[in-house]
Amino acid sequence: MARVSPTFGRTSLPDFWDELYSRGGDAWDLGRAAQPLVDFLDTTPPPRGRVAVPGCGRGHDARLLAAHGYEVTAFDFVPSVLDVARRLAAREHVTVNFEQRDVTCYCAIDPARRAEYVRALAGTLRAGGWLLACFFPLRAQSAGPPFVVSPDEVRRLLAPAFRIERAFAPLRSARGRQGREWMILARRTGA
Repeated sequence: MARVSPTFGRTSLPDFWDELYSRGGDAWDLGRAAQPLVDFLDTTPPPRGRVAVPGCGRGHDARLLAAHGYEVTAFDFVPSVLDVARRLAAREHVTVNFEQRDVTCYCAIDPARRAEYVRALAGTLRAGGWLLACFFPLRAQSAGPPFVVSPDEVRRLLAPAFRIERAFAPLRSARGRQGREWMILARRTGA
């Protein structure tokens, strides 16, 4: 029988994440943009345009995208962390529109809400729009969050709203994440 974290249901509440940030329980925050995103932008950057960054936290990925010339809107659940993201963007002289919304990273939400998450992504992108996502962790090291992510589940939930164009292991990952991340580049289907 799988172990369920006692915080399982609380991950859908902004207070859970605010408390986690305030006590320094945000070990996922690397203090910089995610290496797989850095590498992707360096090797195969998508055309410039509008970009949404759900579950942006302190906005490291959002600021990197803005510095590369993208028009970025970033979302997070926690108002206090968005205040930090805004200050960091101002300090770096990049423009990012940060909005407080009920958006948490795929691995961090209650797994029962993952289909809802994908529907929200599909509603955000128009037909032909691109989704670049790095999924973590492929193997669990605790009861979560983060909750384990299965590539098969991701493929199943993304279809039919998205067509996966590329799926690959990142060239480089942060320490402790090697072999536990999986990236996809998908296109929003529909008319």
